Amino acid sequence: MSNRPNLIVGLDIGTTKICAVVGELQESGFVDVVGVGESDSTGLRKGVVVNIEQTVQSIRKAVENAELMAGCEIHSVYVGIAGSHIMGINSHGVIAVKGGEVARHDVDRAIDAARAVAIPADREVIHILPQEYIVDAQRGITDPLGMAGVRLEVKVHIVTGAVSSAQNIVRSCSRSSLDVADIALESLASAKAVLTEEEREIGVALVDLGGGTTDIAVFANDAIKHTAVLAVGGQNLSNDIALGLRTPMGSAERIKIKYGCALADMVRSNEFIEVPSVGGREPKRLSRQVLAEICEPRMEEILYLVDQTLIKSGYKDMIGAGIVLTGGTSLIHGCQELGEQIFNLPTRIGYPRDVGGLKDIVNSPKYSTAVGLLRYGAEREAGGQKKFDPRGTETGVFIAILSRFKKWFKDVS
Repeated sequence: MSNRPNLIVGLDIGTTKICAVVGELQESGFVDVVGVGESDSTGLRKGVVVNIEQTVQSIRKAVENAELMAGCEIHSVYVGIAGSHIMGINSHGVIAVKGGEVARHDVDRAIDAARAVAIPADREVIHILPQEYIVDAQRGITDPLGMAGVRLEVKVHIVTGAVSSAQNIVRSCSRSSLDVADIALESLASAKAVLTEEEREIGVALVDLGGGTTDIAVFANDAIKHTAVLAVGGQNLSNDIALGLRTPMGSAERIKIKYGCALADMVRSNEFIEVPSVGGREPKRLSRQVLAEICEPRMEEILYLVDQTLIKSGYKDMIGAGIVLTGGTSLIHGCQELGEQIFNLPTRIGYPRDVGGLKDIVNSPKYSTAVGLLRYGAEREAGGQKKFDPRGTETGVFIAILSRFKKWFKDVS
């Protein structure tokens, strides 16, 4: 970035909106938000790029708005990835420790052993996230360096995604004159923005209710246990409203945000809304109760699918701190109350935290992913790349294939 090398940008390329958040990294490692840009997203479906040109235009508009507010030029971004192609698996590796003391190369070898799982050629590893290390029979170790032992085990969570989807994200950014510093799973980025250390330690499920996808990440003992992406989101709700009320999609989206309610019981019978009609007809005046009766079944379905995913993962019993709902769809009135009914667990709405500067502007669940990407980038820029080689941390895993993507893009341009 011109004249301001301490700036970091998180770029959330979502199904319904594209958001760029510019942050200034302080010496303390804290991040101050200095600019925000947003634009409608038209080139994605279910979190995956389906039209490069439309995506490029939306990215450019969001970045230009962020540049104007921040008074800078943006050249490099940290980007999120989502979509139903994302898969997470747990694995473990075991090695014999040479010399009786765990050294860095022992950790590297253990992680290499853990990542030796069969992955199809059209998929690539996005993250390798250590859950715990075991030295001899001692479990629950977060940093084994320097410990005495003869056997080292590591349990990891491996996140993989379709190579083509990552390529299309990089290509869209490259056509927008942006360099991709790294790619991160959106649910992990959101977790950095909204979860507390206590929640991650006790056990918590983050549910990012986006426009095209619902991203799930389960944490316990301060480690990631499970990730999943469901191909349902707020756009399904907008479609239901457009069909049910016979109104254009744009109007349905606005009605959903302003008047939508996830629980019909929370709406008074004497509340009415004005609904635009299609084909130039006169607007209709309808009871808000009708809108809530459209919203409730769809929201119930989405949260029920999340609950079933948590049960199938086997980790629901570990979620002592409950559920944190975030993302733009979580802003619908009654979402928290419906979540508590379905999950039978404490539920709260997650807002971005631990940022300074223009924090009032990004103080909304819809900015959780972008702010999380900002925090993700700040950790890397501040040297907070954890303790081990990037292959064994949640940062930097994608660097090698990013360089291949960039070379591929130059070859085909």
